[in-house]
Amino acid sequence: MATVLSVSGSPSASSRTNRLLRHLDQRLAVQGHDVVPLDVRTIPAEALLGADFRHPAIVEATELFASADGVVVGTPVYKASYSGVLKALLDLLPQYALTGKTVLPLATGGSIAHVLAIDYALRPVLNSMGAAHIVQGWFTLDKDITAHDDGSITVAPAAAEALTQVVDHFSLALGRTPLLAAAS
Repeated sequence: MATVLSVSGSPSASSRTNRLLRHLDQRLAVQGHDVVPLDVRTIPAEALLGADFRHPAIVEATELFASADGVVVGTPVYKASYSGVLKALLDLLPQYALTGKTVLPLATGGSIAHVLAIDYALRPVLNSMGAAHIVQGWFTLDKDITAHDDGSITVAPAAAEALTQVVDHFSLALGRTPLLAAAS
């Protein structure tokens, strides 16, 4: 069983990005992975913006990255790039915090014009942090994610199929065979 750190770079608790990640966490868990969620927005702003490497929340986040076999990084796209809270966290991690890790980058946004944000903004940072393998990521349009009052989501069929494929590919890269009918 692999340990997967699922990092939400959304500044909002009710965001589609956050909800989508937690939805995908369920699929990974059904496939036998131990999934640990990390919502960057819960890290105190003074620790992130003050670059307090010794703050207990930053130390804990660093330890979570160190103990993970794989990392899912999800972010909303703002100004054609990943979120500022995610940037603040990544800047505080050790230079090679992703060494030996398999990474799945995911992004959400309001326009197809931002689809390349994963490859041109996020992937280079993840690569510079030593990721052993960055699997094919996926960009999901906000309009393809419907949030419900109970916290659940519905993903449009074409987007759901694509997300299933990238999550299953990530699972395979971690050394687990995905269950074809699991949590589809």
